[in-house]
Amino acid sequence: MNRITQLLRELRPDVLNGIRRGVEKESLRVRPDGMLAKTPHPAGLGSALTHPHITTDFSESQLELITGVHTDVDACVAELTEIHQIVYQHVGDELLWSPSMPCGLPADDDIPIGQYGSSNLGRAKTVYRQGLAHRYGRRMQTISGVHYNFSVPESAWPILQRADAASGPEIRYKADAYFHLIRNFRRHSWLLLYLFGASPTVCRSFVAGRTHGLQEFTAGTLYLPGATSLRMGPLGYQSDAQASLAVSYNSLRSYAESLNAALTQPYPPYEAMGLRKGDDYLQLGTSLLQIENEFYGTIRPKPRFRSGERPLYALGERGVEYIEVRCMDNDPFSPVGITASTMRFLDIFLLHCLLHTSPPDTPAEIAAMSRNQHNVALRGRDPNLRLIRLGEELGLADWSRRLLVECKPIAAALDHAHSGNAYRDALATADAACADSSKTHSAKVLAEIHRSKDVSYVAFALAQSARHRSVLRERKPSPEIEARYAQMAEESLAAQQGIEATDTVPFETYRRQYLSKDLMSGSLLQSSCKST
Repeated sequence: MNRITQLLRELRPDVLNGIRRGVEKESLRVRPDGMLAKTPHPAGLGSALTHPHITTDFSESQLELITGVHTDVDACVAELTEIHQIVYQHVGDELLWSPSMPCGLPADDDIPIGQYGSSNLGRAKTVYRQGLAHRYGRRMQTISGVHYNFSVPESAWPILQRADAASGPEIRYKADAYFHLIRNFRRHSWLLLYLFGASPTVCRSFVAGRTHGLQEFTAGTLYLPGATSLRMGPLGYQSDAQASLAVSYNSLRSYAESLNAALTQPYPPYEAMGLRKGDDYLQLGTSLLQIENEFYGTIRPKPRFRSGERPLYALGERGVEYIEVRCMDNDPFSPVGITASTMRFLDIFLLHCLLHTSPPDTPAEIAAMSRNQHNVALRGRDPNLRLIRLGEELGLADWSRRLLVECKPIAAALDHAHSGNAYRDALATADAACADSSKTHSAKVLAEIHRSKDVSYVAFALAQSARHRSVLRERKPSPEIEARYAQMAEESLAAQQGIEATDTVPFETYRRQYLSKDLMSGSLLQSSCKST
């Protein structure tokens, strides 16, 4: 009996029913002509600093919509839909850009950076974004995506720990198990890029002034023939400076140690840039990473935070609460950027990562995983593509078939727990796309652009965005939901004012105090963690 089958027998239906997920979905606000909207964050949506469901990402023009935590996939989609409906009541004639790669962009300096008020916390968020702009350029930061948050219920951990015959505190086992999941995710996340990557094309304005190897698809549109997710390739959300970070996920401690120096030691190019120009801050600090969120991983371990804590310290003190998947493109065919079927496939995939054996990573494997990611992002639909697995070359189709076969008992167990066939259907859809690349998201995008009247990326994306706006506006939320969001907006504005009124130290003092906090003093980092 293999490990997956054994553990599935231990996990009862009520435990599998307790799997929790949530979504964070980013979208640019655009004008009716497909150019970036440069208007401020709509006042009717409340404070971007404190609203629990509606905020901004890098740009003032880049909304981030956040669901709560759900044990039901359809309920999660329903809440994400409701948030979109509320947004559309406050953006006038603007649209939410449906794909991940940006719309028509103005000059780099004209892309507005997020503003969060006059408090030290709000200023720090804006200065951090100024640092991102100086380090990577504003264009790269306008790339959007869907983040999928996932956790198994607390009732699962004693069962899994007993099955693994693992000793020690449950909190340490739980952290080790999530890092076990993360290592496997990094080994296999290329499959998500192949199946759900939806950015094979970009607007020419995105690469203006940059060296690139893209080909002309149509006037104003660039692409690569086999690309799945340019967002996740070298021209996308990547950093040459961070390429030197070979972060190990063998334990919470190795992860923290891998990032600690990048967060605390000056990095010469950023030190040369300087911290300030006159009274204006250029960046939060001069280390390779200003803060933990600057690290561009495809998946992150996430803790429960307390006010003012650094993420690494919170991880070291209370362990991993959930994981955040960060490699998913916006689905331009879905009004809310992700479908229930995709969520169910992610549940299957992430459970496979948790339940399958997960040996420690090595520097050689970390390098191979990076190459696999970039190769699938740039040419994943090329039938001749070979990936590196355990030091040997393997075809993408062969590897994907092996993974999907291993996922079948997981889908069956989840369907049994939910009394349906939805997980089986999600797996079958993925299997069909692995057998026929024309069924992948990226191939469908190219096919639709070919069919569109103006035959361009921007025209396709604008038409999809307008279609989604019509669908969302047709389904008006109930008066009770509208009243609830109106109250949240008012409360968020009051909360921002409260934060601004209670600041007691100058911003420079606040900045120094935050960045000087000891990242490695959490109790779980004081002794080594064994990998599961």
